[in-house]
Amino acid sequence: MDKKQLQERLKRFAIAIVHFAEILPDTLGLRTVKNQIVRSGSSSAANYRAACRAKSDKDYI
Repeated sequence: MDKKQLQERLKRFAIAIVHFAEILPDTLGLRTVKNQIVRSGSSSAANYRAACRAKSDKDYI
């Protein structure tokens, strides 16, 4: 799998997570869980993007 394929796959995963969270019931107990699911699901794409844009080893770390 090359860089572009992984970026696209992570992007589709983040979108799928958002769609999944939207179908969950909007109860007080699930509101916090939904927020965390969306934040953690989309962070993998953001972290991969940041790693790809690193200009040096220190920047990567």
